[in-house]
Amino acid sequence: MTEPLPAGAPWPRNAWYVACTPDELAKKPLGRTICGERMVFYRGKDGQMTALEDFCPHRGAPLSLGFVRDGNLVCGYHGLTMACTGHAASMPGQRVKNFPPIRAFPVIERYGFIWVWPGDAEVADPAKLHHLPWAESDEWAYGGGLFHIACDYRLMIDNLMDLTHETYVHASSIGQREIDEAPVSTRVEGEEVVTSRTMPAVSAPPFWRMALRCAGLPENDLVDRWQICRFSLPSHVMIEVGVALQGQGGYDADPKLKASSIVVDFITPETEHSHWYFWGMARQFAVDDPTVTDAIREGQGKIFSEDLAMLEEQQKNLLRHPERRLLKLNIDAGGVRSRMMIDRAIAGEQGSEQAAAE
Repeated sequence: MTEPLPAGAPWPRNAWYVACTPDELAKKPLGRTICGERMVFYRGKDGQMTALEDFCPHRGAPLSLGFVRDGNLVCGYHGLTMACTGHAASMPGQRVKNFPPIRAFPVIERYGFIWVWPGDAEVADPAKLHHLPWAESDEWAYGGGLFHIACDYRLMIDNLMDLTHETYVHASSIGQREIDEAPVSTRVEGEEVVTSRTMPAVSAPPFWRMALRCAGLPENDLVDRWQICRFSLPSHVMIEVGVALQGQGGYDADPKLKASSIVVDFITPETEHSHWYFWGMARQFAVDDPTVTDAIREGQGKIFSEDLAMLEEQQKNLLRHPERRLLKLNIDAGGVRSRMMIDRAIAGEQGSEQAAAE
């Protein structure tokens, strides 16, 4: 059954969002709100991933406060047992099998993440899951983390599609004045919005000096630096970043002469003013060294903490002054086009639901 689309919901629903990572389900069910829907995630029989509405049909208690027994989810309030289909399975001394089912959400475990489809289950298509080649290759290493951020998820997309802020917000790690000075280009490639800039013959900032050391390259030599930000629906941003020794081809340089990676950003809406931010870095240097993974994770965590602080204060300001019109500059083109893509997806869903109702 298709649930009615909430009026004015600012996100596409018929899409795969990162819900959590497997380690979050190691000990007990996980309750999480995604796209305005309260969900509970747990492993059923044989480790099967399950996502249900976080609502016990008996008295409305959150099922996420319960536990798993024999592959079913047991409510922690009165013991009603729910099957992975959303149907009531049993309860001590009671007949419950005629209870109306609660909602079950399509869910996939792939690439080291748990993905959920919050929209119409009948059109959920695993083939629409964002492909992550780096997650399937031994030539890449990955490490990351999760933040809960109290701001509209689209503000994070704006942030990631315009990296000019690095000069100011991340001055001690990845920022440098050459970012401001380098021209930025914005284009649409198929189903992606792409912004890019290159910075030839610059000194590597602290984070990238560390990366050069890890790659076995001289950290004080001049480098050619690049940033290529790619937005795709519903709210993913993959950023190709790196530095290569000056004059060796930049982005196209021999891997032995550069330190390059993909900054991974999965931005999952929670409410209109909050989201879950799954961040990380996939890299092609020192892939067998876990100490490098830990060092990069720590560095990224500090960098994204600075974004978190800025974005949450930005959201507060916007809520204080809803009548203010914000100014747009040429550096905003990536975020603007990404929002246009989101708006078209939402309009398409609403049009399809309206047509189905007529």
